[in-house]
Amino acid sequence: MSPDKKKRDDNEKPEASKASGSPESSEEETVAPAAEEELVAEDVTVETETLSEEDAALLDLAAVDLVSEMRSDMLRAQAELVNFRTRVERDRVANRESVIAEVIRSLLPALDDLTRAEKHGDLVGSPLELVAAKLHAAFERYGLRSVGEKDEVFDPHFHEAVVQLPTPGATAQTVADVIEPGYALGERLIRAAKVAVSVPE
Repeated sequence: MSPDKKKRDDNEKPEASKASGSPESSEEETVAPAAEEELVAEDVTVETETLSEEDAALLDLAAVDLVSEMRSDMLRAQAELVNFRTRVERDRVANRESVIAEVIRSLLPALDDLTRAEKHGDLVGSPLELVAAKLHAAFERYGLRSVGEKDEVFDPHFHEAVVQLPTPGATAQTVADVIEPGYALGERLIRAAKVAVSVPE
């Protein structure tokens, strides 16, 4: 065998080796991903099969309970907000009436003087007549009303008995005379009326 032929044979052997090894390696690489996909599919199938109808029903029931609980919490919060607004409005009205009552209470002595002067006719034709009329109108606009009328039934919540007068034929305690009128602002008593009371003998 010549040296040139031997050299050619030596060069062909590695190439043949490379050619023979390449298909095997490619086949192994192709088989590996396919096997992994099969394993993943099997895992998914197993997980799907383990969720029974009972488990699915329990999950649905839990979802319904969660929604119901959230709705109840929302309704409860709305109710608490409405109650809070109601309390705030009630307190605001009460505070307003309290302030007005204190202002009116401080002006009652002047109002008493004007009322007595008016009964005696001292205000007729004088500038104070107009002042008294405006003052009464302003108080009425705020809801001020007089308490204590002659011959009405005595009420200890609105009347203060200064004197008791035994009266023949009287069957109940009634107001015989109003010594000093009382005043109320709405349902709030500012000052009780001082009265003389007729009582049975």
